[in-house]
Amino acid sequence: MRFTLTTWNINSVRLRIDLVAKFLKSARPDVLCLQETKCIDDAFPIKRFKRLGYEHIALNGQKGYHGVAIVSKLPFESSDVRTFCGKIDSRHISVSFGEKAKMKPLTLHNFYVPAGGDIPDPTLNPKFEHKLSFLDEMKACEPLHPKAGDRHILVGDLNVAPHEHDVWSHKQLLKVVSHTPVETEKLIDVIKYGNWIDVARQRIPMSEKVYTWWSYRAADWTVGDRGRRLDHIWVSPALENSVLDFKITKDARGWERPSDHVPVTAALDV
Repeated sequence: MRFTLTTWNINSVRLRIDLVAKFLKSARPDVLCLQETKCIDDAFPIKRFKRLGYEHIALNGQKGYHGVAIVSKLPFESSDVRTFCGKIDSRHISVSFGEKAKMKPLTLHNFYVPAGGDIPDPTLNPKFEHKLSFLDEMKACEPLHPKAGDRHILVGDLNVAPHEHDVWSHKQLLKVVSHTPVETEKLIDVIKYGNWIDVARQRIPMSEKVYTWWSYRAADWTVGDRGRRLDHIWVSPALENSVLDFKITKDARGWERPSDHVPVTAALDV
């Protein structure tokens, strides 16, 4: 069975629902994982998604901030929400697929890791301290350590570009939040402790530049192509050889009133 999933930080689902609809009508993934939905669950545009064919919806929303959601053509067996750093701030949701979707058990985690503010010093910046603590808790989180044979996928805006060519200039961004050594080391530790496979870097050589985010601060995002790879899809070892395709929809950054992130999609044989 071919299973396609997309992760996308949409930066307000209600503001950009037409962009989401445009993407879904074109790409038609089985599952869409959204971050920064920025709305309470009751305000989520459920009817619009159902008209688009996404009948199954799991939500963890918050008024005006954060928020994650999973919308799917395939039915869930269950859904779950975890909190990190003692905060109820809508940064995680997971769903499991199984008999209802006519597949072997599969668990999907959707994350929105804190951005961390602008100052890369936890003693001066509580937002950066929160981000580092969040990554530490992800590393220690037992459900994020798939056992042998477990079919798990982790996606989301993880707000860290971990490798040299995940940013437009490794040297210039070493002291910029999202690419500082302390962040990249912590995210790589999350990968190592969970034995995760980073699908982008499984499919694309480390020597090649890969981005999923371009700042709103640039007058023209295309000038210099100054991007970062903040959006990730990881799979457990049981799915390592099941990845069929991987795509970053870079064109979406140039759509009308876009998010600063673009959709990232993987296809797997499940």
